[in-house]
Amino acid sequence: MADRLTYRPHHFLCSLGFEGKGYSDRFTANMTEIVEGRLRQPEGAAVEIEVVGAADDICGPCPSRRGSGCTAQAKIDRLDAAHAEALDIAPGDVLTWGEAQERMAALPADVHQTICAECQWLGAGMCAAALARLQDEA
Repeated sequence: MADRLTYRPHHFLCSLGFEGKGYSDRFTANMTEIVEGRLRQPEGAAVEIEVVGAADDICGPCPSRRGSGCTAQAKIDRLDAAHAEALDIAPGDVLTWGEAQERMAALPADVHQTICAECQWLGAGMCAAALARLQDEA
C-alpha cells in the first residue's frame, strides 16, 4: 500500500469536491496527484489518512503556506475546527478514504453552508455538488 497521507480536517471535503482548480499550478498538480492519482483510483477507499493540525500533504506547494502554517491561519483554524466537529475527527486520528467518505455521506445535506462558510471556493458549488452525489450514492 502507498504511504499514508496527512490531512488537516477541512481537506477531506476539499478532496471530495476537487475539480482540477487551485491556488497555483504547483498546488493544483499536487492536489491532482493526491485526489485523482490516489483517492479516486479503484483502491482509493483503502488509502489511509492521518488527521493533522498543521500543514499537510495538500498544503505542501500552496503559495500561502508559511512553514507548518498559513498566511490565513486564523481562517484555516476555524475551517478545520468546524470540519473536525462535523466529521468527528481530531489530530492523530487515522482513517481510510472510504471511512472518510462514509462520514461525509452522513452529514446533513446543507452542512457545507456552515462549515465551509469562510472558504473562497464555496460559491463555486463544487463541494456541494460532490457531497450531494456522494449522499445520493450512499
